[in-house]
Amino acid sequence: MNSRALRAAGPAILVLAALATMVWALIVGGGAAPLAIADPGPVVRWSLPTAKLLVNLAAAGMVGVLVTALFTLRAGDREFDTALDTASISAAVFTLAAAATGFLTFVDAFNPAISAGPEFGALLGRFLVETELGRTWLITTIAGAALTVLTFAVRSWTATLFVALLAAASLVPMGTQGHSGEEAFHHEAMTALILHIIAAAVWLGGLLLLVVVRPLQSREATAATVARYSSIALAAFAVVAFTGTVRAAIGLQDWSALLSPYGLILATKIVALLALGLLGAWYRTRLIGKLTTEAASRAFWSLVAFELVLMGVAFGAAAALARTPPPAEPLIPATPTPAERLTGAPLPPELTLERWFTAWNVDLLWAVVAAFAVFFYLAGVRRLRRRGDAWPVYRTLMWVAGMALLVWVTGGVINVYQDYLFSMHMIGHMLLTMAIPLLLVAGAPVTLAARAIRKRDDGTRGGREWILWAVHSPVARVLTNPFVAAGLFIGSLWVFYYTDLFRWSLYDHLGHEWMVAHFLITGYLFVLTLIGIDPVPYRLPYPGRLLLLIGIMAMHAFFGIAIMMQEGLMVAEWFGSMGRTWGATPLEDQYNGGGIAWSIGEIPTLVLAITVAIQWSRSDDRETKRRDRHADRTGDAELEEYNARLAALAERDAKAASGR
Repeated sequence: MNSRALRAAGPAILVLAALATMVWALIVGGGAAPLAIADPGPVVRWSLPTAKLLVNLAAAGMVGVLVTALFTLRAGDREFDTALDTASISAAVFTLAAAATGFLTFVDAFNPAISAGPEFGALLGRFLVETELGRTWLITTIAGAALTVLTFAVRSWTATLFVALLAAASLVPMGTQGHSGEEAFHHEAMTALILHIIAAAVWLGGLLLLVVVRPLQSREATAATVARYSSIALAAFAVVAFTGTVRAAIGLQDWSALLSPYGLILATKIVALLALGLLGAWYRTRLIGKLTTEAASRAFWSLVAFELVLMGVAFGAAAALARTPPPAEPLIPATPTPAERLTGAPLPPELTLERWFTAWNVDLLWAVVAAFAVFFYLAGVRRLRRRGDAWPVYRTLMWVAGMALLVWVTGGVINVYQDYLFSMHMIGHMLLTMAIPLLLVAGAPVTLAARAIRKRDDGTRGGREWILWAVHSPVARVLTNPFVAAGLFIGSLWVFYYTDLFRWSLYDHLGHEWMVAHFLITGYLFVLTLIGIDPVPYRLPYPGRLLLLIGIMAMHAFFGIAIMMQEGLMVAEWFGSMGRTWGATPLEDQYNGGGIAWSIGEIPTLVLAITVAIQWSRSDDRETKRRDRHADRTGDAELEEYNARLAALAERDAKAASGR
């Protein structure tokens, strides 16, 4: 199949394969079977999964096209404008499909008598505003409408980047729905689903972009675009495979469940994704380098057509799985304990020394972030060494250690107990905002990226160009100002714990993830301005750095003391209602948490101060050696000139004195 024919037939191939697979899977799994009570009718039972399927496909055409365009095309070119037009059309379909899904979900849940009367409108309004499910689809629809306009209006690099971020964020609410909330591993299932949706959208959307822009490019440009997309697709495939495995394990919970209808549909999706991965690996290693030839080009586009079929199968199966109940029964007991009502998980056993090493509840988001961060860092180091450049081993060790500590803080014993013990929460906070940034800043990731990632000369932006753009952007100049970074570092402590942000991070998993990201970033910026190797627009002189650090240490200690002096319990309806019978009382534990912030939390700050002092000393040594080398090169010419000037002044003074 040639590229022009595929451009016309590609979307149809994708949609037809997805619809056929979805219909088969709904029949096999019973997802569209009549309900025993309050059945909404066949129209709703079949239309709802169809609308959700269109939402997912349109999301791919919106998010994936934008992301791939940012990394493969050049702003201002016809191909880039065509990509944005494609994203705008996809966003319009996304908006309509999301609105239809919200309406059909309302009918499916309440089975009302549809009419144009005020009673029906009022009931629909309450569903959209007062229920979590209704708000999800209302927010998604509004976001889609905004994206439809934005993708049509913007054409520059920066505006497109922010629209792409908004497009990815618009998929997050959908990930909070489904079967996730009914399972014991609610947070893990929700995180896996969100990552799965976004990665799959990027993967499919990039493939659609190749089809759309191919007739507008030369074969040489197409080969470059495909090569760059293949890297994006490889990363997306890794995320889809990992999160899909986790999501399937939560849904099945037993290998025997694979023999159920749910397992059969899941197996169909898995086979399609594995086949896509194998095809991607094959054309990455065999075809991309030969796309400038007629035979290889024709074979490649025939392969893309087959990939679209497989993508349709995977998306159709996913849409049916959302309507098919998993075989595993929910593990949440009929009468939950106070801790289970608040956290969705049973109260862990008493914290012992052994539990510090054996208790795990891995946060998938940060595990994925750390895995990619370590992989790309090591790949950069390997590339430098292969071309003969050196990279200090200690920087690599620091980076890997920082990411390992991040995984432990977000997935180890601290994550297991922080919802029940304020002191454990404070330990995690101190590590996130101080210890981990110390290690990561020492790794100098920006310097490594600037040296290791290949520079592009065709006007497009790759990883190197986007990283350097971010580092030199006006926002970065403000955030890396030492006083702004210090203000964010210490000010966020007070704002977070003495407002409802703390409560939000406890009750909402998205709030918890925001908390981790916020403290990690503010800590990183503060440490970067003090001891960072990576470039920043301005750093204080070493005496100023020490004075600033001393002031921050004092305010940090005062924060810890303020918590210790707190007479009431912070978020009392949470920490005071867990039903915990072991360990310190909630108020005593809060006092211990304040002590941790005051005492143990100052240890990383002390390490910072020592590091600044060492850098100051080495800076003086380097300056002395520089002057010595200059003196050796010039034969102490400066000193001789200075002495000659003094002698001339002395002679002039002597003449003046003798002339009186």
